[in-house]
Amino acid sequence: MKQERTTRHEVIMAGVGGRGVLMAGLLLAQAGMAEYDNVLWFPSYAGAMRGGPCECTVILSNDGIASPILPQAEAVIVMEISQVKRFENRIRPGGIAVVESTGLTEKMERDDIAVSYVPGIEKAVALGNAQVANLLLLGAYLEKTRVIDPEAIDGVLEKRLAGRGREQLLALNKQALRDGMRVARDTA
Repeated sequence: MKQERTTRHEVIMAGVGGRGVLMAGLLLAQAGMAEYDNVLWFPSYAGAMRGGPCECTVILSNDGIASPILPQAEAVIVMEISQVKRFENRIRPGGIAVVESTGLTEKMERDDIAVSYVPGIEKAVALGNAQVANLLLLGAYLEKTRVIDPEAIDGVLEKRLAGRGREQLLALNKQALRDGMRVARDTA
């Protein structure tokens, strides 16, 4: 059921190909379609998908979306530590950043944004699969912004994974999302 939301939410997700950046953005966009009138998912990646820089923009809005191009957004999720400095200035003043912190040595230097450092890879490995780090970071973003209900992400995951012998993978993805939310609460 669509909620009355009058604000527009924008997030840029950044990382490298093969790490679930585009998938996390697509999950957010598909889940957002149940709550917003207009949803945009705009992926961008280098020629080599695995290991090359990639990003996607997701805009959730009840108003029209004029362009998918955002020089700056209200939020950025950086899923690869090599991309932190590159995306630090893509956040509007007053915005938020959710940053992968496993192995991070250089933190963001801005004092006009809120930054949440999430050890997504470390937590994902503890769950048994490093590939769910993207969902940990997405969960942290959802906790910080409340742009959609996490159950909406669960619904999209269920459509994608349930009934194909992937019940364990579905449960793992849901757990990673919730663990990311918990990490964000604990580091508030």
